[in-house]
Amino acid sequence: MSDNASVHAFFTLHHGLPRQGPGSDDTTRRLLSLAGPLPQRPRVLDLGCGPGRSALLLAEEAGARVTAVDLHEPFLDELRRAAADRGLGDAVTAVNADMGELPYEDGSFDLVWAESSAYSIGFDTALRSWRRLLAPGGILVVTECEWTVPDPGPEVRAFWDAHYSLRTTAENTAAAVAAGYHVLGVVGQPESDWEEYYGPLGARADAADPAAPGMAEALAATRAEIAVRRDHGTEYGYTGYVLRRADERWRTRPETVADIGAVRLVNAAAFPTPEEAALVDALRADESAWLPGLSYVAEAPPTPCGVGGPPDGTVAAYALITRCWVDGAPAAALAPVSVAPAHQRTGAGQAVVRAVLDAARLAGERLVLVLGHPDYYPRFGFTPASRFGILAPFEVPDEAMMALPLDVAGRGSGPLPTGTITYPAAFGV
Repeated sequence: MSDNASVHAFFTLHHGLPRQGPGSDDTTRRLLSLAGPLPQRPRVLDLGCGPGRSALLLAEEAGARVTAVDLHEPFLDELRRAAADRGLGDAVTAVNADMGELPYEDGSFDLVWAESSAYSIGFDTALRSWRRLLAPGGILVVTECEWTVPDPGPEVRAFWDAHYSLRTTAENTAAAVAAGYHVLGVVGQPESDWEEYYGPLGARADAADPAAPGMAEALAATRAEIAVRRDHGTEYGYTGYVLRRADERWRTRPETVADIGAVRLVNAAAFPTPEEAALVDALRADESAWLPGLSYVAEAPPTPCGVGGPPDGTVAAYALITRCWVDGAPAAALAPVSVAPAHQRTGAGQAVVRAVLDAARLAGERLVLVLGHPDYYPRFGFTPASRFGILAPFEVPDEAMMALPLDVAGRGSGPLPTGTITYPAAFGV
């Protein structure tokens, strides 16, 4: 049987299906909500769009101008017809192109979207090659199939090893950070997302003619895939990643011993009293509170030759996460965040906060709390802690005590703690 016959049979099974991979409109909306505010009429690139379910939703509900890319022209024809029927013909442009060799200039898009498609070039390659397409501060939303247990069984591992090398959420999160992104959210897709794909696909397979050219092989592969999911669905799943392109102007890193003096000076200069600088020193001396690797600095960028200002590498901003507790359960507190006066309102503070939150996520922290300005911290995903049943140990405006769950994938980790926050003794509360 020719390869062409097998490919034709595969697409015969998939034509007209609502989805070409696990997903749902609800998951698309949830991922979109985690992307945060977008420009008016955002420029969106939907890669591996298939028949365009996500592209249509993004155009309709986010007011986006969507460039939808796929290599299979019949899928694009389906999308064009659907867009015209919904009055979205001017908002959606369907393009036949290879997602691994895209013809677009750097910075062309505010949002790059890839549901159930990055596997075709590999997650790491997708992260690297698509980053350049994002405008400064642009968002990449990508879903990836991965292990959801630490030790998957030999049968399911053998199946996936023959098709695509799966990793864990922790490994893929680390890969995203290493590739130059900040993680805004990680969403474990529900089992119902698989049913939205496999339900119609299974029905189509049952109705297919096994005698058609190439169809026997296509049916065998499809039924094997569905059977593995049925028997081993608790061992792997799809996860959605919402990633923000990091601001490359600022080099962020954990503090070193050599930075302690500079950190003290930044804290002293950024606040009206020396209390914040003393707080950091006291927390650094408290082994029950200090979390190694979660004291972060942002370095000042190089100063152009002949221009005055701080030299390259000085500490421009600082952010610290230490241990706190919620009703006895471990959590993490973000405080203080400080920016040297010469670098305020330049993005240095945002860069160091995003970096330390990434580090906390990679370290396995599940929940970060902050007492801060309600106009500033929501940009990082913080919302009032009271929504999670978490209360400050003192009187404070509800909107100023905020929480950020980091364990959004939430597979097997249990609910977040609720109750009253206990801070380390250095906070004096």
